[in-house]
Amino acid sequence: MPEKIIIIGSGPAAWTGAVYAARANLNPLLYEGAISEENRLKGTLPLGQLNSTTDVENFPGFPSGILGPDLVDAMRQQALKFGTRVVTEDIVKVDFSTRPFAMKDSAGDSVSAQSVIVATGASANYLGLESENQFKNRGVSACAVCDGALPRFRNQPVVVVGGGDSAAEESIHLTKFASTVYVVHRRDQLRASKIMADRLLALPNVKPVWNSVVEEVFGDPQTGVTGVRIRNLKTNDTTTLPAHGMFVAIGHTPNTAFLDGQLKLDSQGFIVLKEPFRTLTSVEGVFAAGDVADPTYKQAVTAAAMGCKAALDAERWLAEKDVR
Repeated sequence: MPEKIIIIGSGPAAWTGAVYAARANLNPLLYEGAISEENRLKGTLPLGQLNSTTDVENFPGFPSGILGPDLVDAMRQQALKFGTRVVTEDIVKVDFSTRPFAMKDSAGDSVSAQSVIVATGASANYLGLESENQFKNRGVSACAVCDGALPRFRNQPVVVVGGGDSAAEESIHLTKFASTVYVVHRRDQLRASKIMADRLLALPNVKPVWNSVVEEVFGDPQTGVTGVRIRNLKTNDTTTLPAHGMFVAIGHTPNTAFLDGQLKLDSQGFIVLKEPFRTLTSVEGVFAAGDVADPTYKQAVTAAAMGCKAALDAERWLAEKDVR
C-alpha cells in the first residue's frame, strides 16, 4: 500500500511540511537522513544545518534568541506529536516516472508514495581548511544574514571570502555591524555585477584584499576566531588579518544528486518551481520546499514557510486525485 505522502529532508521545511500534513490526516512518512560519516562531512545529518548552528536570533517568536539545535528539535517534536512517522535513512534513489512514485532508501528498503515533498536543503560551500572546520559556529559562518548581527561580530573586523554577488551582498550586510569588512578575493576585481561591486567598494569600512586566498583561520576555544592568514597569489607573501569572524560566500550546493535528473533543475542545481508562490515541480505530485528550491533567500523562516505551502499544495492535489 503506497504512502499518501513522503517527505524527504530534515530541516525547517521538512518538519513544517510534516506538521501540516499530519494535521491534515495524511499520515506523513518522513526520511530525515542517515547518521553516517558521509552525511557528517557533507553537512546533511538529521536536523539539517540548524543543528550545527549556535544562536538563532531572527526566527520569529524567540525574542531572546534560541539555539539552532533546540529550534529544529522542537519542530521535530511537534511533527511527531501530530503523528509523523520518521525513518532515519536517506532516500538514495527515486523513480518519478511511475505511479505511485517508487523510492529506495540507504538501508536498501523500497517504498512508494502518491505524493512527495523534497526538502533536502542546500549545503554551504566551504574552503575545506581544517582550521575553518574547527571554528565553524565560533566565528566561521556561511550566512551573514543569519549570523552577522551576533555580539561576537559587532564593532569587530571580519573577513568575507568570495567575489560574486552573494559575497557582495553578504559584505554589504556586514558593514552595518562590523568595524571593518575585509573582502578576500583571488582576482583583482569582483565577479559581482557592476552595480553591486560599486556599491560595496564605495562603503568606507570595506577593505578589498585582491589576488589572495585564505590559508588558515586562527583563534582559541574561548574567544573563537581571532585572525585569518591570507596568501597573495602573485607575490606569495602571507599576511594575518585581525578578525573576529570569517564569512565564506562561495555559494551553496543543492542536495539534489539523488534525484538523478528526474526533476527540472536550474543551472546551479536548485529545483525549478513551475509557478510563483507555489511549490509545484516539473513532475505532477512532487513538491519542493526550502533551500533545495530557493537560490535567493536560504533562511530558516522562509524554508518553514515553503514547507507549509508544500504540504497545503500536496493536500489539495491529493484531494483532486481523490486519494483518501
